[in-house]
Order: sequence, then C-alpha cells, then structure tokens
Amino acid sequence: MKMKKWLSLLLAGCMLAVCLTGCAKETPPENPGPQGESDTPAVSLKVGLCCGTSSIDDKSFIQSAWEGLQKAEVDLGVEIGYLQSSDDSTTATLEAIADLVDAGYQMIVMPGFSFQQAAYDAQSLYPDVMFVTIDTAPWNSGDDSYTIADNTVAVDYDAEQGGFLAGFGSAIELKEGEFGGLFGVETDHTKLFITGFKQGVIYANENYDTNIRLNADNFVWSGTYSDAALGQQIAAQMYENGINLIYAAAGSTSLGAFNEAKSRAENGEKVWVVGCDSDQYEDGLLSDGKSSVTMTTTMKQVGNSAYFVIEEYLKGQYPGGQYLVLNVSTGALSCPAVNPNFSSETQSLVDEMTQKIANGDYVVSKDMVDVSAWN
Repeated sequence: MKMKKWLSLLLAGCMLAVCLTGCAKETPPENPGPQGESDTPAVSLKVGLCCGTSSIDDKSFIQSAWEGLQKAEVDLGVEIGYLQSSDDSTTATLEAIADLVDAGYQMIVMPGFSFQQAAYDAQSLYPDVMFVTIDTAPWNSGDDSYTIADNTVAVDYDAEQGGFLAGFGSAIELKEGEFGGLFGVETDHTKLFITGFKQGVIYANENYDTNIRLNADNFVWSGTYSDAALGQQIAAQMYENGINLIYAAAGSTSLGAFNEAKSRAENGEKVWVVGCDSDQYEDGLLSDGKSSVTMTTTMKQVGNSAYFVIEEYLKGQYPGGQYLVLNVSTGALSCPAVNPNFSSETQSLVDEMTQKIANGDYVVSKDMVDVSAWN
C-alpha cells in the first residue's frame, strides 16, 4: 500500500441549503460563468462533480459534496458543474470523466467508494487534471493496492466516531427499545459507521442505565443507494418486528425509511430514524411542519472537504499526493449542532462525549463489535 502522507486539518464553515434539480447525463455539464461588465473577475478554476448514478439532491452524500462546490462558486469564484454516469461501473465512470475533461474541467471531485478503480485509472490518463476522491482512495484491483498520484488528493474519515455519537445520543434520549440499521452497499467505510453506532449504544447501556436491544440481524444491507421503494419495504418490516429506531445510511434508499417512519408517526406510532451525511431533520418532518421522526444525523462534512481542497489549490497549496484523514477533532464528523429531538440533558451529554473523543480521552474502536449480549 502506497500512502504518501497522513494529514489532519481543521475544516469549518456552514453549508448552503439548496433545492437542486437533476442533470441529463447525455451531455457534459455547462455552467456559464458570471455575466456582466468586463470588470467581472475571470473564472480561475473549473471544478466538476462526478456523481455516479446518484443525484445531487439525494439528501445525503452527493448533495453534501455538491453544496461544497456551490459554496466554492460563491466564495471563491470557481465555475462548477456535475455529471451523472450511465451506471456505477468503472467504464461508465471513466466515460463521464472524459466528458468532464473535454468540457474543460481542471479539477474533478469523486465522492464515494465506487470510484476507486476509476480514480486510479484516471489519474494516469489525465496527469494535468486534479482529482479529489472522498471516502476512498485510488485503488488498483489488479495488484490490490492504493496509489495516490501527485494530481490526486484522497479524503477519508474516522467514520466510527460519528456513528458512536449518534448511537450514544439516541440511546440516552429513548432509554428503552430496539435499534436497527439500513445501509447501502457493504463497504469498509459503512462498516465503520455501523460499529461506531453499536459502540455508542453499548456505552450508554453500560454507563447510563439505558436498555437498548441490538441484534446483528437487524442491521441490513440493501445493496443500493438509489432505491427508496426498497428502503421503505425494509424499514416497514423492521418496524413491524418491533424496532423503534433505524440508522439509515443508504443515500436515496434511506428516504424510504424516512417515508415509512413518517407514515407510522402520523398514525401515532413512536418510531425514529437516524440520518447520515447531511442534516436530515427536514426529511423527517411530519404534516404539522414542526415534528420530525429524525432523531439526529451522523454528519460527514463532505462538502467542506471538497471546499478545502479547492481553496488550497487557489492559494497555491494543492495537497496533491496526500491522504487526508478527518475526524471529530478536525470538525469533519459530528451530530448536528441542534438536535430538536434531543432533550437539553441528552444534548449536553453528546457535547461532552464529542469533546472526549476529540481530545483523545475516549477512543472509538474501528473493530466490529459483538452485540450478542444486548439482544
């Protein structure tokens, strides 16, 4: 495994809340520069987002990345665009990248594990283009190794820390019940969220007299990030089986869990969802416009990560060849600052736990945890 440098950095800032529409995948993205008089600053950088088959309004990972590019457009004057590929294969992704390059995009952001092989190939095919991989690094399946070239920055996260905080806070708030999980495609990154979440629940059970049951069979892989109907079917079965909170980390598939939870909550059931990546409180809003089934969200500041790399490039400090590992201490992982369904006591305990993890006073393990004692 070839890793050039490990780096921790401080990411801060707010995300833009936007309502986005889809983009036809048949044509390269064209986003006209600023219109106006001749004194309008020239665009210094064109940044493209390669989406795979997910959309920029998935309420999750891809949307967060796109919001980071939009923030860079406003703050830094870059030109942005995005392109969805025909499928998530390496071949289709490389075709999308070629279209972005042909359209003049000098930096391409690739969020998600599915881009591993495509990123490895693209960084060699286009040495003059900068690549930013998020939640993964360029991976050559042929020799089973990572290789981060000088024109690539790989961003990763200690995701288990975010999962821990959500599991801990949810257990403290509900005190009793049974938790499960709905996830997309099985990956090492998602497994970190899961084990962290379970550890947070167990920590609450052991130290705060909560009684949350966990069963490994109730943490389910849907196999997709883009099937809300399937997500709703899985969530319905979970709630029918007595689970009262589902940790949903499956992109657009998760929206099905929110829809199911909302339908049941409107009929008086006490069921909940924990969101992922972007604050999903609004995705859980009921018809009264005030109540929400979203207990909290495991925030992963994907957009801030992309924004940081863009800003560093414009300052002449592009961190090419580096592997950036972000965590709670860098501000890249957290629950939302405001969790309306947390009591003030729960929020205080979550804030305290966040600080402990950030300071290194408590270490969340990356190892998979056995929950058999908590069935």
